[in-house]
Amino acid sequence: MCRIFAGQDPDRYALETRRMRLNGQSTSIRLENSFWGILDEIALNEGLSTPAFVSKLHSEVLELRGEPQNFTSLLRCTCLIHREAGLDDDSRQIAAE
Repeated sequence: MCRIFAGQDPDRYALETRRMRLNGQSTSIRLENSFWGILDEIALNEGLSTPAFVSKLHSEVLELRGEPQNFTSLLRCTCLIHREAGLDDDSRQIAAE
């Protein structure tokens, strides 16, 4: 069973750092390529650039819960929720809207 996971392409879990602005603040976010791919997909489905989507998500989290302790973990969990809920369909909207 573990061969499925152990044999995956190392590029999937290679880290990539992207610089962007979150609500006017310049920052860097470092995630695995697989997660960036899912965030790119979510943003595209919403008609936004990935930085615009990430900034919008950050704004909504601030409004609902305050500053998250670990925003990159929140982004990873966002990707998991997206996959688990089957939100890959272009016709679906983000629940927060």
